[in-house]
Amino acid sequence: MDTQSTVTRGRESMKNMKKFTMLIATLALAIPAFSCSNSTSGIQSSGERSTVPTSMQADSEATQSIYPLVLETVNGEISIEEKPTKILSLSPTATEILFVVGAGDQVLAVDDQSNYPPEAPTSGISGYSPNLEAILALEPDLVVHSYLPEDIEQGLANVGIPSLPQFAAATLEDTYQQIEQLGLVTDNNESAMRQVQSMREEVDRLIARVSSLESLRFYHELDQTYYSVTSGTFIGQVYDMLGLENIADAADSAGSGYPQLSEEYILSQDPDLIFLADTKCCAQSIETVSQRNGWGALTAVQSQKIIELDDDVASRWGPRVVEFLEAIVIAMEQVD
Repeated sequence: MDTQSTVTRGRESMKNMKKFTMLIATLALAIPAFSCSNSTSGIQSSGERSTVPTSMQADSEATQSIYPLVLETVNGEISIEEKPTKILSLSPTATEILFVVGAGDQVLAVDDQSNYPPEAPTSGISGYSPNLEAILALEPDLVVHSYLPEDIEQGLANVGIPSLPQFAAATLEDTYQQIEQLGLVTDNNESAMRQVQSMREEVDRLIARVSSLESLRFYHELDQTYYSVTSGTFIGQVYDMLGLENIADAADSAGSGYPQLSEEYILSQDPDLIFLADTKCCAQSIETVSQRNGWGALTAVQSQKIIELDDDVASRWGPRVVEFLEAIVIAMEQVD
């Protein structure tokens, strides 16, 4: 919700439901980030993957990016003439990726929701409603985002500032691609590839830990009005990888991926596990859930299997998705 976004969440409290709506919209954007000329596989607008040449415009032995880089994005072709040293990130997930691949010293500023890592140079610029004048005043040489209005895109193009879309990932493979692509763009290829390999190995290890456990039913809560996620979303697919059954799947009659469940429905489904992704935004906790009318009868409440997640970790599709996965695995292992 960069969000699922999305997953950046962009919500600080329930006083601002507008931000939550935008989170849902961002997480639902399982559309292409980009494909690179002579790059790794890209993501098509249908959400399907296409395979393109793998030479990656980088020296295969030295893993050094070769500029200018020409990238094909959903918004057209962009060219990055030189290694960027003044990057503006308008996506919390992209911010996390830039720092994890070693491009932190190339980041000039980040949006007001990019709260991790702590050393990220936060600005007052919103990634949801960015201001062109504020962006231009920073004089960035690259803008990375998960969403930009068309007029902002055009305004940047008019002054020769490339803007690179990194839309909400649909799968973990999309996450890996975005990490490798930002490694390519910032000339941090080797670090990006190591990060992806480490994530792949850790994900495999975590899946193996619960492979012999019985199937469990769960409820993932986005806020206390009972918005949830289905298995068709990035967040939902993380649970699905571990063999969990999502009670929200059968309730998504609109096919949005983010249904609002009724309290009666949740109580009737009696999930084994409850995951709270609204601990920061909405001050929800084991205590508040236990005090809800009728919830004391739920299996998850009686067995104390309410898991307080970090909203940001549970909604972004970047490197910390492994932490999200591990929190789920630990909860599964503790079920009697």
